[in-house]
Amino acid sequence: MTDRQTLLDWCDATLDTARFKDYAPNGLQVEGRTGIRRILTAVTASRAAIDHAAAIGADMLLVHHGMFWKSEPATITGWKKQRIAALLAHDINLAGYHLPLDAHPELGNNAQLAARCGWLPEYRFGDQDLLAAGRNGKRGQTLTGLADDIAAALGRRPTVAGDPERVLDKLVWCSGGAQGYFQAAIDNGADAYITGEISEAQYHLANETGTVFISAGHHATERYGIQALGNAIADTFGIEVSFFDEANPA
Repeated sequence: MTDRQTLLDWCDATLDTARFKDYAPNGLQVEGRTGIRRILTAVTASRAAIDHAAAIGADMLLVHHGMFWKSEPATITGWKKQRIAALLAHDINLAGYHLPLDAHPELGNNAQLAARCGWLPEYRFGDQDLLAAGRNGKRGQTLTGLADDIAAALGRRPTVAGDPERVLDKLVWCSGGAQGYFQAAIDNGADAYITGEISEAQYHLANETGTVFISAGHHATERYGIQALGNAIADTFGIEVSFFDEANPA
């Protein structure tokens, strides 16, 4: 068993949370029991994840997407009340790490996505180093081939915009809902930009600039950082850690 604060301090130090200006709290969000024997990791603190944490007797639910965001109302009602009530009823801690888990050079979503897809990271840039740049592991590959590889790696067919025969050697990527960074990727000379979501405007930018845009799924691109963090915790503290996944198509 590990003390909750010891574990949280390790996470803060490992992910360097203090350097990030985030729009969600990083660390403990809902307090449960102080002793941690078993952790469940998940992308999002959904009711399904909370119920599974209770079912397996987890002491902590560790997620990438927590429950408190600056853009949301501060009131605790409806679905949010129900989630928190379930956590409190079972004395389960909820801890979340958002941007720090995206950007970590080894455990982060961007690093883990690259490893799974066979990309070769070279450097990070942009807002809080959230954008990753590197080379395609398959030289001379076209959009058609890269889309096929992403589908095989993530189990989800990506949405693409751009010339299907464009050769994609320089890649820029950012997991999750980072379509707003497409212009930064274009300015950085990317052949393709990969993220989780696409908005209407990206279709036109891809066609007009020649830089390919690939939307591979918000959930799909952020499944791997939280698992890497959980595995690192298990190795460091000897805690039982498991992962709860959901068939989220978004």
